[in-house]
Amino acid sequence: MSLQSLASAPSLRKGMLGTALTISSDELDDVVLKAASRRDAHEFSLQITAAWTRFNLAALEKEAARLDRILARVVSLAAPSQYPAACEIAPLLDDARALDSALLSKLNAEAIGPEAVARIAPVRKFASDPRTLRANGIAAFVTAELDRWKDFFDNIESNPLTPEQRLSVVVDEDATLVLAGAGSGKTSVITAKAAYLVKAGIRQPEEILLLAFAKNAAEEMSERVEARSGVPIVARTFHAIAYDIIGIVEGSKPALADHATDDMAFTNLIKQILKDLVYRLSEVSKAIIQFFAHFLVEPKTEWDFKTKHDFYTHMESQDLRTLQGEKVKSYEELQIANWLYENGVEYEYEPVYEHKIAETGRRDYQPDFRLTESGIYIEHFGVRRQKVADGSERLITAPFVDRDEYLAGMDWKRKVHAEHETTLIETYSYERQEGRLLTGLAEKLAPHVTLKPRSPDTIYDRIVELKQVDDFSKLLGTFLRKFKSGGYSLQDCETKSNQMKLGKRAQAFLDVFAPVFEEYQKRLDGRIDFEDMILRAAHYAETGRYVSPFRHILVDEFQDISQSRARLVKALKAQHPNVRVFAVGDDWQSIFRFAGSDIHLMRHFGREFGGAFDGEAGVHRTVDLGRTFRSVDLIAFAARTFVLRNPAQIQKQIVPAGTATEPAIRVVSVSKGEDEAKLSEVLTAVSAALAPEATPATVLLLGRYRFVEPNLREQRRRFPRLKISFKTIHASKGLEADHVILLNADSGRTGFPSEIVDDPLLSLVSPEEEAFQNAEERRVMYVAMTRARHTLTILASNARPSSFVTELKKDPAYGIVAPPGVELEEHGCSECGGRLLGVTGKDGRIWYRCEHVQHCGNLLPACQSCGTALPRGTDGTTAVRCACGATYPSCPQCEDGWLIERSGSYGKFLGCVRYPTCVGKAKTSSGDRSTLTKPRRRNRA
Repeated sequence: MSLQSLASAPSLRKGMLGTALTISSDELDDVVLKAASRRDAHEFSLQITAAWTRFNLAALEKEAARLDRILARVVSLAAPSQYPAACEIAPLLDDARALDSALLSKLNAEAIGPEAVARIAPVRKFASDPRTLRANGIAAFVTAELDRWKDFFDNIESNPLTPEQRLSVVVDEDATLVLAGAGSGKTSVITAKAAYLVKAGIRQPEEILLLAFAKNAAEEMSERVEARSGVPIVARTFHAIAYDIIGIVEGSKPALADHATDDMAFTNLIKQILKDLVYRLSEVSKAIIQFFAHFLVEPKTEWDFKTKHDFYTHMESQDLRTLQGEKVKSYEELQIANWLYENGVEYEYEPVYEHKIAETGRRDYQPDFRLTESGIYIEHFGVRRQKVADGSERLITAPFVDRDEYLAGMDWKRKVHAEHETTLIETYSYERQEGRLLTGLAEKLAPHVTLKPRSPDTIYDRIVELKQVDDFSKLLGTFLRKFKSGGYSLQDCETKSNQMKLGKRAQAFLDVFAPVFEEYQKRLDGRIDFEDMILRAAHYAETGRYVSPFRHILVDEFQDISQSRARLVKALKAQHPNVRVFAVGDDWQSIFRFAGSDIHLMRHFGREFGGAFDGEAGVHRTVDLGRTFRSVDLIAFAARTFVLRNPAQIQKQIVPAGTATEPAIRVVSVSKGEDEAKLSEVLTAVSAALAPEATPATVLLLGRYRFVEPNLREQRRRFPRLKISFKTIHASKGLEADHVILLNADSGRTGFPSEIVDDPLLSLVSPEEEAFQNAEERRVMYVAMTRARHTLTILASNARPSSFVTELKKDPAYGIVAPPGVELEEHGCSECGGRLLGVTGKDGRIWYRCEHVQHCGNLLPACQSCGTALPRGTDGTTAVRCACGATYPSCPQCEDGWLIERSGSYGKFLGCVRYPTCVGKAKTSSGDRSTLTKPRRRNRA
């Protein structure tokens, strides 16, 4: 039995036949010597104990140097001289636990004595509870360091750093994320961090990598660090450091493609590749024409939506323009029109029927298509087939369409053609569902029409003429860059398409993209683009061909980081065990997903960049700067409330720059054609509020798109005391002004939030989608709001205000103020579920019309009594009441209308105010109240 295996000193027990000596072991069963003499047993016990003690003390002495080294570092954690980061303390913990397992845990307190026990106790405590000791060490270091560097923090910038900024500088975890809200002084933090690392002797300048996204930002940061601290640290863009890495590994830097720095040249290259492929390769040209003709827009129909409002909203975000040039009302009509054009069949879309129909109380009949040579009509009916219990089939309509009314409309149209002996060809939604809409159409037309297919070249020239190539080339270009930077393969895209059920459109797109990408890579001809640059550099760092000198990596605007850039940072971090990542950013300002930025890298910062300690992965530290030096309280708090409607955004506290003494956010309603006049009114008010001796105020005009930019030269001439500038919201990042005016906050494709959202195809090469509706557009709005120091004015159409404006006005939490005057309310549209919005008509009267004016057509006059408000029905009554007190009989036919007196061929009667859209009527009576009669329901298919 080895002395090492003894668990304790031997024990003696007196029995009837003598003394029993028990020796306990950790490795074997206890050994008991029985019936020994008392003296012999005692003597033997003393000899074993002495030998055991000598053995333990010898073992301890053998590891004395190792123990002392570990002990000194553990004891130093009480007042550490450097930040006890996980990467620094994890090796110490490994050493302590290895020593504890191999020796300390096996030493017996009785054998080594109280002095030795006290000596090893701190190491054993650290091994068993390292997190507490490290946390205490961090707290002690931070407190002492903040005091030690107080003068530095007071003087590094023109104003002393805030407590939060100071904390972010001295914290030096494996990965540190500084949450820098709008106007919180993030540049001051990076400047101070870089200077502190060098001045404190933590790093040499060449060991610090300072990364920015834009070249001008990098230059500005380099100048600022040196000017503020005297420390010569050169900030670089991701592309610059990547290019340097490639040059070091390869011995020279490959030529950069001409289009790499010119977005227009890049898009033009894609357009040229498309054109060349159409004219050169027949199979590819077919794929390209097929996509333009049938998959350019998202192939959704009314069957994909539960309400009219959702369907109309989707349709307004699509440009359903045919190859012939007209706009159609549904995707299936688009397919039919483009098939006719491809096959050289001349047609008219929605012509007025050639025969006059007897008075029906509705607009003239307009069939979907008329073929000009043959005179044949085509009607496309939105019906599908459904099997019923007895095995037969019935026709059904989309969820929000009245089936009986729609089927009656189909019968009416068939009768019209039968009565006037015109040929009607019918197509149905169920044919597309079954994959035979166009083949079926070809069969039906075969007896009447000779097809004359147009050549791909001719069709492509037409596509160019319609300017559809421009947007598609941008889509292809964006897809290509994201495809390369994300390291995707075509197989990856196809797999993801199947998972997301994007269907034939995605496959049609990939059939075009594959040859375009192949040709693009050929045309690089040995040169590289920015995507190649980042990925090649990351590969060299990952494989060790590039040896990084960097121990601290400081990243500005971290919310804009992409997967490829993150890969480069991780590769550089992995080269040495003690490399730190210090990231400054604001997830509330992450607005460049279209350029590849991945907000999830910031939201899961610890998982992506953190260290490991005591079995815990993703160890990192987050510091919230909180305080804004820009916006007054009303703007700062409203912006915070607005962006946090999305629960996925990281919670941050805001300390505003000051207290507003008057309303800070206003919404101004703009009638059609009044944009310039309303802007001038706002600028006049801003200028008039300036004190005579005040310096000129800065005014920043913001637009979601550049096309909303007004005539700046004229505005500057009229308001010389205002420094007026215009930026798109994306270009305004980092800017601020005394007063901000947000232009065109309207609904619609090019409104705000933009309805030209990322094409779903981009999801094949994009980070996972965010579940919250308009998540990124909400962050764009936050950026716009937080450019303002004192006031924010939002100009919004009174006919089509954006959903953001509606939210801001309705919720008292935002404290929004509308200017004096009549503020027309919004009401729900009973026809489609959208909004009825008050507008001023050409006749000067106020009308309420549905926001989906192209599709719904619900239009109501304001109350005839007050001329401004909209009468609304009351549950349980047959009356419609206005806020002004006027009442009207409700319409028996529709939900929104009411009856007014009209004259007809048979005298006076009560008719709906929505006539001719609604033909609801009632008889007049000689008494005070009207006798309502519900007329026969008219078809409105």
